[in-house]
Amino acid sequence: MPSILGIYDQPDPLVDVIKRLKNRGFDNLEVYSPAPFAEIDDAVIEKPSGVRIWTLIGGLVGAFTGFFITIWMSNDWPIMIGGKPMSSIPPYVIISFELTVLFGGLMTLFGFLKVGKLPYGKFGVHDKAYSSRFSSEEFGLVVDCEDRDVAEVDALLRAHAAKEVSLVEA
Repeated sequence: MPSILGIYDQPDPLVDVIKRLKNRGFDNLEVYSPAPFAEIDDAVIEKPSGVRIWTLIGGLVGAFTGFFITIWMSNDWPIMIGGKPMSSIPPYVIISFELTVLFGGLMTLFGFLKVGKLPYGKFGVHDKAYSSRFSSEEFGLVVDCEDRDVAEVDALLRAHAAKEVSLVEA
């Protein structure tokens, strides 16, 4: 699958071409920017992050684990005090809450690493489309497309004031 690299001086034409590419069905885009720009983030990222699902799963597993462990222990090693029930939920809420926070935090970290595809590369080596000038003054847009779409994407990037357009090796 070929990749096309477009280099821009300003973020405004980059945002316009990203929106056009998204409307035409090109979803596999990689943007390099020297500084964070909210317009670029809004154009590239449409859906919320998948990290929150990892957090939810971790929190639910933690809550279930907290209640399960405490109820299991109180029923397995019963200590009858003043005729109180063996498995009383209110005292176990604290332990369940703590395990919810612990598991949720750990799963958030794991989800962040998994969704963000980290660690990235080998020893900080970036992909072939990256150039050091993207860290200083210019913007880069890499579009992964099919062989039949190369001419269309190339024309679209050039029509939106791309300073340079090139085909990147796979």
